[in-house]
Amino acid sequence: MPVIHTHVSVKTTAAQREALKKAYGKAISAVPGKSEGWLMCPFEDNMPIYFAGDGEEPAAYVEVNVFGSSVPRAAWEQLTAAICEALDKQLAIRADRIYIRYTATTDWGWNGSNF
Repeated sequence: MPVIHTHVSVKTTAAQREALKKAYGKAISAVPGKSEGWLMCPFEDNMPIYFAGDGEEPAAYVEVNVFGSSVPRAAWEQLTAAICEALDKQLAIRADRIYIRYTATTDWGWNGSNF
């Protein structure tokens, strides 16, 4: 059950969100046991995001949450590269204007109960 929640300072189109979702769907396989089949991708666009005191340049904050107790650091590194590449390609947000937060937790609910 991975979630990649993307907050960006620019306006997005349906086509851009679809392209990001597709890129994330491929990238999530870097995390052992995770696949696009359970991936949720909420998008929030046109948000004021100030980075290093600058709110003029495009920026992004991405939260990645997965069900589990731990994830190998190499998996997070692969995911960071893929997310940054997708945001640059689709929304022209440079990697040095992106923060990504990773969380693995065994406290996860779905379908009216918890795992």
